[in-house]
Amino acid sequence: MARQSHPSHTSEETPLRFLFALPGFHQEERGAEVALLSVAEELAKLGDQVTVIGAGEPRKGTAYEYRQAKAINRRKLEWLPKIPPFRSETVWEDASFSRSLKRAYKPSEFDITLTCNFPFSHWTLRNNGGAEAPLHMFVTQNGDWPARSDKSEFKRFSCDGLVCTNPDYERDNAPRWRTALIPNGINPERFHGVEGNRAEFGIPEGVPVVLMVSAFIETKRVMDGMRAVAPLDGVHFVCAGDGPLRDEVDALAKEILPGRFTRFTTTADRMATLYRSADVFLHMSLFESFGNVFVEAMAGGLPVVGHDTPRLRWIVGDRETLCDTEDQAMLTAKIADALKTGRGDFDPRASEFAWSNIALKYRAFAKELMAERAAKAAQQ
Repeated sequence: MARQSHPSHTSEETPLRFLFALPGFHQEERGAEVALLSVAEELAKLGDQVTVIGAGEPRKGTAYEYRQAKAINRRKLEWLPKIPPFRSETVWEDASFSRSLKRAYKPSEFDITLTCNFPFSHWTLRNNGGAEAPLHMFVTQNGDWPARSDKSEFKRFSCDGLVCTNPDYERDNAPRWRTALIPNGINPERFHGVEGNRAEFGIPEGVPVVLMVSAFIETKRVMDGMRAVAPLDGVHFVCAGDGPLRDEVDALAKEILPGRFTRFTTTADRMATLYRSADVFLHMSLFESFGNVFVEAMAGGLPVVGHDTPRLRWIVGDRETLCDTEDQAMLTAKIADALKTGRGDFDPRASEFAWSNIALKYRAFAKELMAERAAKAAQQ
């Protein structure tokens, strides 16, 4: 991905009309929200007409237009039963959002709609407008399971374009859907010249720090990471995130990391400072669809310890600190090795994932889909 500057629209080009919809927009700083809002912002800077609909409050200074559609925050829904299709508090939140989204969304105003939430936001965008409905792109930010499964509600999945955030997803889905390989990214400029500031985050000085940036859910394996750090004397474990397992995480920290654990949530604009305040980055997910955090860690100059897969090496390159993270003894040893290396400078590989480049790929894919629709219409 060679770095490119933003082109302006020529007089012959017509700006595309994009709609991005996700309940967490403007109220959460999770990977999905950061990724899709970054793409929306860059597309608006390119000159396209970009609308974002989310449950949070409007923000000043965005290049895109924002519309608010209320939703019940997933934290308030964690107690509800997990039944098909309401398999998690995330889906309960999505259901509440989709009702407001339907009122805020006028299909005739858009050429392309995008979301990474399934099923309710996806169905709302996909099933409105009839023959004149905008093209719909689904982003595999949270996984490609809606596109691949034929069970239960997943039988009702369809899209005009599937954005695959890693090569595995593209390989597995290309026979069935119109796909494009488009990873997530970062804003490299945010990391240049940034210094750490442990006091800002309540992180102690003078000790080695292992950082996780993660939701507190089963698949992120935060507690397994804590168990791997615990045998390393004097090492402080920091986790930036939140989720349903927060109480279990706190209880385990008191047991195995007394005085050596800090957790908090922070905003996207402070992440560069956070990475520069740590010594090692640890991520425990076995099947992360992409993981913006890996590229952020590279930009922060941190050695990356994660589960060794071809997908992760596609992102971070060949690193000796990748391992079988289900082998706790091996994982502890790799964290110790990474601590010996410690924080370095900005990894040039991170620049390949600049959001300016990623947005151009989204726009190119959208134009291809629109051209294909026009060609089919002309043949009828």
